[in-house]
Amino acid sequence: MSHTALIPSHRKPRRNASKTALRAGVAGGVLSTIAVAGAAAPAQAEPVTQTIEMPTITAGLSTTVAASAEATQQVALDLETQASEDAAATTAAKAAKKAKAEAVRKAEAKKKAEAAAKAKAEAAERASRTAERTTLSTPSGSSSSGSSVSTASAPASSSATGSAASVVSFVQMQVGDAYVPGGTGPNSWDCSGLVQAAFRTVGVDLPRVSQSQSTAGTQVGLGNLQPGDILYWGSAGSAYHVGVYVGGGQFVGAQNSSTGVVQRPLDYDMPTGAVRIL
Repeated sequence: MSHTALIPSHRKPRRNASKTALRAGVAGGVLSTIAVAGAAAPAQAEPVTQTIEMPTITAGLSTTVAASAEATQQVALDLETQASEDAAATTAAKAAKKAKAEAVRKAEAKKKAEAAAKAKAEAAERASRTAERTTLSTPSGSSSSGSSVSTASAPASSSATGSAASVVSFVQMQVGDAYVPGGTGPNSWDCSGLVQAAFRTVGVDLPRVSQSQSTAGTQVGLGNLQPGDILYWGSAGSAYHVGVYVGGGQFVGAQNSSTGVVQRPLDYDMPTGAVRIL
C-alpha cells in the first residue's frame, strides 16, 4: 500500500456532464414555474400618480426683457442728451468768454479815447482860462461899484472888497471849467453849484438850487448891483438860472454844456433880478 493512499486529494472532482445538464434543467424549470405563477397571479392595482404643476418662469419673461431693453434705450438716450447739453454748455461758455474779452477790449479802447478827449479838452480849457484871465487882468478906468448897469469890461476886483471880493475871485478862477448838470466842482459845475461853492468860501451856506438861491437874500434892482450879488433868471422863487455879478457890468456863471463857466457882460444874457447876501 502506498504511503500517500490515505492523503486526500486537493483537486476538485470533475463534474459529470449529465449532472450539470440536470441542474440546468431544474433551474430552468423553476424559473419557468415562477414566470407562469407571476402571469397567473391577479393583476396589481395601477400606481396612483399626481400631476404637480410647476410654476411657469417664462410667463413675464418677454415683458421683463422688453422693459429692460426700454430702460437700456432710455439710459442711452439720457447719456446722449447729457452729452449734447454738455457740449452746448461748453460752446456757450466759450462764446461768453470771447464776448466778455471783446467787451473788455472795447471798454478799454473807449476809456483810452475818452481819456485822450478829456486831456485835449482840459488843455483847451486851460488855454481858454489863461486867455480869459489875461483879459481880466487888464486894468480898467472904472473903480466904482456903479449905480447903473454897465457893459464895461473892468474886472470885479477893481471894486469888490472883503467877502464879496473872495466870492468874485472864486468864480473868476473857475472860468473855463466844464458845465455839467448837478456838478459841484472842483472842475465841473452847474449854475447853482458854482454859486453855492463861491459863497461857502466865505462861510455862507446857500441852498443848493436856483429857485431857493433867488430868494436867499435881499432883493436889489439891476440898477443898484454890487460885486458879489447873486443874479437870477426867471422870477424870484422859481428862477431857472443864477450867476454872480463881478462888477464892471459883467457876471460869471456856469451857462451850459457848450460854453461852460464864462464871464460875460450883462447884455449877453440880461438877468431878471438880483439878491444881496453880503
